[in-house]
Amino acid sequence: MTSLRRTFVATCALAALTVSTATVFAQQAKDVKLGYALAVNSHYGAAAQAWSDSVEKSTNQAFKFKQFPSSALGGERELIEGLQLGTVEAVIVSTGALSNFVPDVGVVDVPFLFRDTAHARAVLDGKFGQDLLTKFRARGLIALAWGEQGFRHLTNNKHAVSKPEDLKGLKIRVTENPVHITAFRTLGASPTPMSWPEVIGALQQGTIDGQENPLSVAVSAKLWQVQKHMTLTSHVYAPVALIVSPGFWNSLNDAQKAAFTEGARAGALASRKFVDDVEKKGVEEMKSHGTQVVTQVDKAAFKTAMAPAYKQYASKFGQKTLDDISNVK
Repeated sequence: MTSLRRTFVATCALAALTVSTATVFAQQAKDVKLGYALAVNSHYGAAAQAWSDSVEKSTNQAFKFKQFPSSALGGERELIEGLQLGTVEAVIVSTGALSNFVPDVGVVDVPFLFRDTAHARAVLDGKFGQDLLTKFRARGLIALAWGEQGFRHLTNNKHAVSKPEDLKGLKIRVTENPVHITAFRTLGASPTPMSWPEVIGALQQGTIDGQENPLSVAVSAKLWQVQKHMTLTSHVYAPVALIVSPGFWNSLNDAQKAAFTEGARAGALASRKFVDDVEKKGVEEMKSHGTQVVTQVDKAAFKTAMAPAYKQYASKFGQKTLDDISNVK
């Protein structure tokens, strides 16, 4: 073989190796760390799996989601801070912690603001909810969709609660949310802000008497193991937000951004379906494990007792905003 031919063959071999190596790297999926507070078998887990499946399929496996359930990356405040710092790519979090980062979100936590689930979904899927998502950007967050936890209910270990007076003196864990804190303080309870990972231990030790969460949380967390009483107050509708970090978002092309957005919407719908299913059977499941459940409460009495808090909410969010939400059909 001549020297020229040997050089040509070597050059071709090197080019082939380069192309092969480039192909391998092009096919290597980019990891997406996705954190959330509850277990895999929860509405958070359902949303996470649907989001992951949708993006991985629509991008031809260009991304690989790695899920971190059960607060493996920290509580919700830490997850949100992780997005801002760029240490986590995606999260599913409740409005409980979000209102500390995006204050306008707090309005959806106003007690008894939503008539029912259909009303809440119409608000969040409509102009108000979609405009609210855009306000996250100024706080270093890219919110893509509203998922769901359902309506929040009260549990405790002291006694049955059926009227506002029954709350007086009860130490109730609330999310780190000023709207929730104001509500329970107004009702005479002792609201105790606490990150979710601390709650079960605090209930076991008697540091707090109770907590408030949707049935989807109560069932997935097996709260019957640490709570004797539940009251179906439906006092607050609880959405969740599916969010990605700005740094990660800016690294995506337009097609990939569309894939993540559509995937988040698929995750949101999956969380709603999970909640719908739990609402049908959750109460009976709680009862079957020994929890005493009060199914009927005088909501009008609770609203009357909340009058001082409503004045604060109107001052903070604007009475027109509250009325606009209430009037959505």
